[in-house]
Amino acid sequence: MTDEIRKTYLQAAEKAVHLLATEQVARRWETESVLPGMSVGGLAGHLARSVLQVEWFLDGQVVGAEPVSPVRYYARLADTSLPDSALNVGVRARSEETAAAGPVAVAEEARAAWERLTQRLGTESADRRVAVLHRPGEEMLLDGYLQTRCVELAVHLDDLALSVDAPCRVPDAALAVAVDVLVAAARDRHGDQAVLHALARRERDVDQALRVL
Repeated sequence: MTDEIRKTYLQAAEKAVHLLATEQVARRWETESVLPGMSVGGLAGHLARSVLQVEWFLDGQVVGAEPVSPVRYYARLADTSLPDSALNVGVRARSEETAAAGPVAVAEEARAAWERLTQRLGTESADRRVAVLHRPGEEMLLDGYLQTRCVELAVHLDDLALSVDAPCRVPDAALAVAVDVLVAAARDRHGDQAVLHALARRERDVDQALRVL
């Protein structure tokens, strides 16, 4: 599991690094993305953070708290589909903060972090924990956190590529991780009956059970 998820994450992160460095992204930095209320630059900043944060979280202080699973990381989120929810306002603020450095700096910072991670992840133990810095006192296993980064990379590589009309195929392994985590989160949040309706009886899917993010 450890080697597989780390390889999968690094492959997806490499795709992000390449997309962030394209002329299409730089040229449309200030324009609206496909996500309402978020600029291309903000979306690029958010995508870049799926590389940058891994280093930041690895360097954070862990205190031995019970680790949060990748499924619970998403299942407990509230109001994910509301643009003005506290969750999404916070995401946009952190993303725009990263984007403020500009397209060249963001792309270079993401590439440098990815290059360091290609070496560092291979040295970290299977039970390595990371500090979830935007939730003080919370921890995850590194490999569990990388699963959440595969979700973010898979979703937002697609968002950014569509926003700038750039070809970008998310690696199949990262897509598989993202689907597994999000479906499990949907089951945790809504229960199997609701998820079954979403999969097989959409007319009864009153909760939009498969909409996790």
